Amino acid sequence: MGGDKTEKKPNQTLIFTYGTLKRGFPNHNLLVEMLSSGDADFLGVHTTADKLPLVCGPFKVPFLLNFPGSGNHVVGELYALSDKALVRIDELEGVSTGHYERMPVRLHGIELVQAYYGHQNYAMDLWKRNGEIGFECYTEVQAKGYVRRGDRPRGVSFLDHINNFVSSSN
Repeated sequence: MGGDKTEKKPNQTLIFTYGTLKRGFPNHNLLVEMLSSGDADFLGVHTTADKLPLVCGPFKVPFLLNFPGSGNHVVGELYALSDKALVRIDELEGVSTGHYERMPVRLHGIELVQAYYGHQNYAMDLWKRNGEIGFECYTEVQAKGYVRRGDRPRGVSFLDHINNFVSSSN
């Protein structure tokens, strides 16, 4: 799938979104705010150049895993974010707390952009917990049962939820 455009302004970072930040999903409202304020530009729908695992973890939260050659070519949306917007997305994705890691990803027809991958500390366990089967697009089917952050049990960290998820069967 090709995108609409891939131009970025100075001081913008290209971010590939594949889950709840996409249009029609629960966290997209944050990008809508950024689009309205001029801190983000939508650059189209794109597909990863490499096959990568896309799986769900606890609460139907999607995770892209940094295992090139496994999984599928993943379909998502590309945004150009200002530095201010990037800080907000990093915060949402828990980069400083070890939930996700922001690293390069190759998209068809585009140089490297950034994506949020499930952290390497639990990625292999998450891949195994999903039977080493991923999907190519986080859709309403995969998102069914998604639990928003504010509706999740309190007093337990998200990393603890991930650890509980990967250590349980089904």
